[in-house]
Amino acid sequence: MSDKRDVRNSLLFECAWEVANKVGGIYTVIKTKVPVTVSEYGDRYCLIGPLSYKTAPMEVESEEPTDPYLAATLEAMKSQGVKSLYGRWLIEGAPHVLLFDTGSMYHKLDEWKGDLWDLAGIPSPPNDHETNETIVFGYLVAWFLGDYVSRRLDKAVVAHFHEWQAGLAIPLCRKRHIDVTTVFTTHATLLGRYLCAGSVDFYNNLQYFDVDHEAGKRGIYHRYCIERSAAHCADVFTTVSHITAYESEHLLKRKPDGVVPNGLNVVKFQAMHEFQNLHSTSKAKINEFVRGHFYGHYDFDLDNTLYMFTAGRYEYRNKGVDMFIESLARLNYRLQKSGSNVTVVAFIIMPAATNSYTIEALKGQAVTKQLRDTVTEIQNRVGARLFEHAARVHGDQTVAPTPDELLSSEDLVLLKRRIFALKRNSLPPITTHNMVDDANDPILNQIRRVKLFNNDNDRVKIVFHPDFLNSNNPILGLDYEEFVRGCHLGVFPSYYEPWGYTPAECTVMGIPSITTNLSGFGCFLQDLIERPQDEGCYIVDRRMKSVEDSVNQLTDYMFSFCNKTRRQRINQRNRVERLSPLLDWKNLGIEYSKSRQLALRRAYPDQFYGPDGEPYVDMESEEDYFGGGVGRMPPMSVPASPRLRGVATPGDIGTLTEEMQSLKTSDYRGNGWPSTVEDDEDSYPFPLVMKIRSRAGSVMSGASTPGGGTFNSLTERDLQQADEALSQVKGEVNGIH
Repeated sequence: MSDKRDVRNSLLFECAWEVANKVGGIYTVIKTKVPVTVSEYGDRYCLIGPLSYKTAPMEVESEEPTDPYLAATLEAMKSQGVKSLYGRWLIEGAPHVLLFDTGSMYHKLDEWKGDLWDLAGIPSPPNDHETNETIVFGYLVAWFLGDYVSRRLDKAVVAHFHEWQAGLAIPLCRKRHIDVTTVFTTHATLLGRYLCAGSVDFYNNLQYFDVDHEAGKRGIYHRYCIERSAAHCADVFTTVSHITAYESEHLLKRKPDGVVPNGLNVVKFQAMHEFQNLHSTSKAKINEFVRGHFYGHYDFDLDNTLYMFTAGRYEYRNKGVDMFIESLARLNYRLQKSGSNVTVVAFIIMPAATNSYTIEALKGQAVTKQLRDTVTEIQNRVGARLFEHAARVHGDQTVAPTPDELLSSEDLVLLKRRIFALKRNSLPPITTHNMVDDANDPILNQIRRVKLFNNDNDRVKIVFHPDFLNSNNPILGLDYEEFVRGCHLGVFPSYYEPWGYTPAECTVMGIPSITTNLSGFGCFLQDLIERPQDEGCYIVDRRMKSVEDSVNQLTDYMFSFCNKTRRQRINQRNRVERLSPLLDWKNLGIEYSKSRQLALRRAYPDQFYGPDGEPYVDMESEEDYFGGGVGRMPPMSVPASPRLRGVATPGDIGTLTEEMQSLKTSDYRGNGWPSTVEDDEDSYPFPLVMKIRSRAGSVMSGASTPGGGTFNSLTERDLQQADEALSQVKGEVNGIH
């Protein structure tokens, strides 16, 4: 057997706290990314996570490991008392998954805490349950990897960790000199989330924070130490967006090697109009809710009503709900002043502590349903009488019956009773639920402050739904996806949003959205597309503008949207939906492939470069070596379709910094993702103007991060001069020889 590990067919272990264990957004990232990773690695890929007895039995089908080295390692750990579950995760791609029961090793917790202090100087308080779980899980993963690579000597092993809860194994692997190559991806920083929730100008003061002091003050110093040690000990450190890269550089004190944007599994419809039809049917269901919720005050035209919404975790400031409500109040004023006949119903979907549905909300749906049933009943009776009358006509009789003949006095009485039941003395409720702490709820208090109480003369109405959406809901009976499709505009003016799945989901479903340049998704689109607002993705500047200016900009965007004709909105939805391939894992997964490639090159440089530093393979053969996939952008004279098959991926905005180290990542040919004939035959009737990426722009990692623009990096002219100087030196050297 060769003493060198095979880097061509490396093994991949991907480790995260949310593997087969839904807690938050990372579960979505990993679950949706699995199909492209499985297509690249096949059975050489395995996910590692904690064993949750609540969810694992429903998500994982256990089976015996087919890899003898893996089986031997698990058997050795089992003999020491470690409980684990190995099998297939029952999702698309059906990857191998290994779950460790942290509870089975809790008796080792104090010993491992002492070791962690001796080894890395990381403290751990006794009562932090989440950190205790992290320590046990980290030590189990490091134990597993150490044992496995000592048995499996023929292949290189890449271990990819997400977030600090999984990252503790990285410093342990480094200290124990375990022969694995590590990648650490942070989806947000601990300190960033805490600092943004307070009222600080976070992004413009990043470089001035005393990180140790700030972490200690908030009681998270030990967690911060774990996160920072994982970032520094990993061979490759990546983040999900440029804004998080900028944050990580200042808070974790390491500049990320690259950006790996989050994708989605995009399902393309056969015909363009299909997603428009879905919008129409979902909107009809929201219309039903609105008729019931606003009964007694339903004096607006639903054909001239726009549905806007914001959704996410209940983080009042971080998610920008404060700015959204303030802008709605200003939008209301502007619509009233302009004499507009447009009504806006704004939904806030954010789970909070509630007791039950409000009586008013339930009553509204009940009386409207009664009215509909009564009208249907009368309709059937009137229809039967009309048919009977028409069938009896003969000779010179008049054909048309009188209204009195069709609508009986009993029908009229019944109808009047139903209509009188719709009278109400109170205004339509703001919230659909009884809140646990109504008086101190920040969203309700701000709505009270701006006086948006759903008055008849208000052009903007508000509905706060403090619970997850599902189709069994007796008030708003739609799943989240169905609800989003029925709305006209998603508004997410976040202050702290490392990526932002909500606007990305809107884009994939063909719904226009408003986000900010402080969200990863907003930066991603700004870097990729000229004038994203023309494509239905509006980006509010919350970084370089004052709060007042940002609120006005958001109001302007919403007001201009309200002034669009129905035809313009339909065209805009078409333009938004065609951006969806930019967010497809088939394209964005290549950035993960690049980060693993860089990790292997750093861990095993002798497998890639000779003693003089020259690469073993030239670029032509390297394409065969790693499988084709990514080329350069076509010249902009060609009207580019947003489909990026065969051209640079959107993730090239975060091309890894190998170029600085002569590793030529910008020319790296990624893995060829599976494609279909249908994908290649897509075409769009209107061009999408993509930004041209210069060579200079990719020289610095985070070149397009705020505060780190291309003006700090080399220009194209600088590079040309350097090339000329180098060729001159080479000529002189050759002349000497």
